Amino acid sequence: MSNPTDPRAARSRAAILVAARSLLLDEGPAAITHQRVAQKAGVGRATVYRHWAQPGHLLHDAMTGIEMPFFHEPETPVRPWLRSHLQRLADALTTPQIAGVLLTLMQGALRDPAIAVQRDECYEDISGKLRTALALAVANREIELSADPHDLSTLLVGPILYHTTMQARAVSPQLIEQLIDSLGEWHEDPAPRAARP
Repeated sequence: MSNPTDPRAARSRAAILVAARSLLLDEGPAAITHQRVAQKAGVGRATVYRHWAQPGHLLHDAMTGIEMPFFHEPETPVRPWLRSHLQRLADALTTPQIAGVLLTLMQGALRDPAIAVQRDECYEDISGKLRTALALAVANREIELSADPHDLSTLLVGPILYHTTMQARAVSPQLIEQLIDSLGEWHEDPAPRAARP
């Protein structure tokens, strides 16, 4: 293991992580080998081994730094915002690289408690963002939510994940509309509802 206080070691570690994350997103988890990461980072393979003796540990650390760009900062009206983010997620999951990262995270969580923590953090992040967005829709009287707020990610993301990874199919806009409709009763024009006693 390298000395964490050595500036050269810190720089090489950072470069290795950047390279590993780039390979992970560009080519998927199978690309995370000591040799490929060393080439991409511009360091020797022994340097990668010094920081991460096992490729699995490097993969774990590379996945830790990747933030999925979905469901940030909800906008009103919420329904079109939600539709566009669900479509972006569905489109991303049709790429082998993103699907590979997600499936590696789920599979690794079965064997490795540290990866299970990552999986749980990912789930909580998505769930929290969806709860925030739907709370905004409820507050603006866009929807009478009938779904349990704790089930939002299951109802919205679960079918998309199944469709893209298990069935290897693209998600249609119609399916996304059905998923959104399943959350409750949506109101096209919430203004008249706001005037009701």
